Amino acid sequence: MKKWVIGILTNLFVLSLLAGEGEYAVSKINPLLLKNANAVLRLEELKFEVSATGKATYKNHYVITILNENGDHWAECYEYYDKYRKIESVEGYLYDAGGNQLKKMKLKEMEDLSGVSAISLMEDDRVKRHNFYHKVYPYTIEYNIVIDYNSTFFFPPWVPASRSNLAVESSSMSMVCKDGYQFRYKAFNYPGEPVVTTEKDTKITTWTAKNISAIVKEPFAPMWHELTTMVIFGPTDFQVDSYKGNMRSWQDFGKFQYTLLQGRDQLPDNVKQDVHRLTDAVTDKNQKIALLYDYLQKNTRYISIQLGIGGWQPFEAKFVAAKAYGDCKALTNYMASLLREAGIKSYYSLIRAGENAGYITDDFPSQQFNHVILCAVPQPKDTVWLECTSQTLPCGYLSDFTADRFALLVDENGGQLVRTPVYGVNENTAIRKIAAALDEQATLSIKATTVYGGSQQDDIHGMINNLSKDKVKEYLHEELDFATYEVTAFDYKESKSSNPLIEEKLDIQVSNYATMSGRRLFILPNVMTRSHRKMAADENRKYPVILNYAYTDIDTVEINIPAGYTAESMPQEVSLDTRFGKYRSKVKLEADKLIYYRSMQAFSGRFEPAAYNELVKFYETVYKADRSRVVLVKNEQTKGF
Repeated sequence: MKKWVIGILTNLFVLSLLAGEGEYAVSKINPLLLKNANAVLRLEELKFEVSATGKATYKNHYVITILNENGDHWAECYEYYDKYRKIESVEGYLYDAGGNQLKKMKLKEMEDLSGVSAISLMEDDRVKRHNFYHKVYPYTIEYNIVIDYNSTFFFPPWVPASRSNLAVESSSMSMVCKDGYQFRYKAFNYPGEPVVTTEKDTKITTWTAKNISAIVKEPFAPMWHELTTMVIFGPTDFQVDSYKGNMRSWQDFGKFQYTLLQGRDQLPDNVKQDVHRLTDAVTDKNQKIALLYDYLQKNTRYISIQLGIGGWQPFEAKFVAAKAYGDCKALTNYMASLLREAGIKSYYSLIRAGENAGYITDDFPSQQFNHVILCAVPQPKDTVWLECTSQTLPCGYLSDFTADRFALLVDENGGQLVRTPVYGVNENTAIRKIAAALDEQATLSIKATTVYGGSQQDDIHGMINNLSKDKVKEYLHEELDFATYEVTAFDYKESKSSNPLIEEKLDIQVSNYATMSGRRLFILPNVMTRSHRKMAADENRKYPVILNYAYTDIDTVEINIPAGYTAESMPQEVSLDTRFGKYRSKVKLEADKLIYYRSMQAFSGRFEPAAYNELVKFYETVYKADRSRVVLVKNEQTKGF
């Protein structure tokens, strides 16, 4: 940029400051709030007013000062709308560091974009989006937003500091209801009680927070609601379209969901005939479930369509039978209909799906779910969980997408919260055996056989069931932990069950695996399983340590080496037994064969903040042990290499 242009911009900025400080001048921020902050929420005023069982208005007025480029995402206004959520008005303002207004905007100036998610064929969500794209720091943005709700299924939460590195000057949330209407709430890290006032026949309940310092997210920290102030809300009576319900209890919420299922389980005659053809001669109910699950997988596919009440209500079973597709709700309802025809009871089950996304507030009945699965009951005390959107998963296996979390079982009696299966240290396994040979050009020829179990086989299952053989080879050539290598052969075999296994066989050629220095040969005996976790110690750890994933890895390695070498330096055996996990590694030289053993068990659990540095030491020891090299020295009489 020309120097004179820079000079003009600088002078304009100085003049704006000299013009006087506005209400949102950066200089008015308490310096203590700037620590660790990329942005400061100067003011937030939220109001949610329930005017009828199915009607509400949400007003959101907020002002945020962006301190640096890492805070730029706060400057974007992003609001979705659909049949149940109408954006009534938006006003936006941009201010410089002195609090002087630079720009303003209204709703008509916002981008209007499709809100259809990547996994859906069709949704009625759309998005209004706006950004001032200002890059002179610091700057401040202000938005006034009014949204009309045509459903009271969801109540918005109040989270003043909704992400890390955001400080808060002032934030408030008001719930406004007629005296006869009751809403529910659950507060986290909020001292005291909200302030309640009345105006004629209206009750106003207000929560307020001031001067919240920016939170720096620590590794393995608890979930956000444990770290900051938050209040979640839920209705008692609510309405979606013509459907009314109540959320006072999980049972009541389940009753509402059950009304959405009524009359949608009727199968066409040809499908009924298929059910009886497959199952009538079978006496074992688990086998019947497996046969019908296989029928579902072979005759349907997952397509997401979320329109209006269809976002919560499944398509009829006859629709799925005719079209051979459906979303999670439709396919689950269809599978339940197949089982019912075979005389097997099952439960349509709401769940929050996603890896590391399984938490719900189980003592606060409300809509916290994003997926539906099926729980079949072949015996009074036996259950079989079915992921009905997958055409490849084994019967009875859920994967880490829906394992180890609450699900709401739904039937004519309402809803009941239960836990889905847990895959832990004994299920999430990778047992590897390697036979390798090192030649005189330092090329290592590897034959590796690995049996993966539980969630350790999830990604491999997805890869081999969804990618071509060429794509699998391409993936292997990019992902293995070697500098220069070629995968010359590979093969996978699946053992499908409620505890599935995948056997992987790889032939790999690794160039320059060993290092020569004079008569010495340096070689890493841990060929394929090395920990990459490196963590910095923190003497000021503030939050508890949460370890969510438990697994077991066992490696047995045999490497044939060229003749004529003896051991000069061998790594010491390492054995760790801690509350976070167990680790053992050892290596020995027998004749011309290097034999290495490694086992790692990682445990899940919750630990006090002071435990963090113990965890750091544990993984530091593992990291170093995994990279310990053997030093071999060549006998004087031996030539070559």
